[in-house]
Amino acid sequence: MSVPAPRWTSPRPRLAVSSCLLGEPVRYNGGHSRDRFLTGPLARHVDWVPICPEMEIGLGAPRPTMRLLTDGRIVTRDGTADHTEAMTALARDRIPDLDGLDGYVLKSRSPSCGLLGLPRYASGREGERTDGQPVDRRGSGVFAGLVREALPHLPLEEEGRLRDPGLREHFVERVFAQARLRAFFEGEWRPRDLVAFHSRHKLQILAHSPAGYRETGRIVAQAGTRDRADLEAAYRDAFGRALAARAGRGRHTNALLHVFGPLSERLDRVRRHDIVAAIESYRRGEAPLSVPVALLRHNAEGEGHDYVALQTYLDPFPADLVLRHHL
Repeated sequence: MSVPAPRWTSPRPRLAVSSCLLGEPVRYNGGHSRDRFLTGPLARHVDWVPICPEMEIGLGAPRPTMRLLTDGRIVTRDGTADHTEAMTALARDRIPDLDGLDGYVLKSRSPSCGLLGLPRYASGREGERTDGQPVDRRGSGVFAGLVREALPHLPLEEEGRLRDPGLREHFVERVFAQARLRAFFEGEWRPRDLVAFHSRHKLQILAHSPAGYRETGRIVAQAGTRDRADLEAAYRDAFGRALAARAGRGRHTNALLHVFGPLSERLDRVRRHDIVAAIESYRRGEAPLSVPVALLRHNAEGEGHDYVALQTYLDPFPADLVLRHHL
């Protein structure tokens, strides 16, 4: 009788988060923006590091509202106070602490924390509109922009975008992968350990980036001959960039077939047919990803096929987050 391989276990990700999203009353109006997914299902599996840049530069709650200007400054709506220098200094002090984290969830539409599409107002330059309306909506929060620039491979997302099932799945998958990578390199690793780590992540990487799959493979092939620090830096960089690419239906289908390939020779015709049919249903958009994944995992464990059963692609995050059930 086959003994199922032990499941891959992940360390708890450590995530920065805008404090108001955890229910802290730090918003400009003295309120909060508590997010149910962050404080409910996800909170059971991660450790939060709350940050409110506006409070940390000494502004209270409630406080005057702020806006972004086209020259990159952050000022009060009436223009009487400029907080750009203080916000920049805070980012410079805080970024070294964020470098050891696995991700960051930011408050959308915030002039300090928002990532995308924030309104920018006239800075007084010649030719800009002066009717009090935004010049454009291409701004990023000052603090968030500095973090993104300094830590380009740190998974960042806004809580508003996490309401999209696909974006939520991708972000959560990235932060759990990042946590495993961080924990691995924090330990006493040897070149053969990196080979084993990469082997378990190969199909997950493939699902996101075939180019990243090839690049990480070339880096790992140098384990034992390349300088350790250089090897680690190169693998971290390539791993992060690969997982940053979203896995679409086509790439997932390719990864599913790569999982099925080494397993198929151990299965009878009926089970092979069921798995192929499930993969095809997913490819056509008729079934969620969870269906073929569950079949592959069940059969790999039942057959004691450790290489397949231990692929992080099949268990990238805790199952109770229910993130692969959308069409």
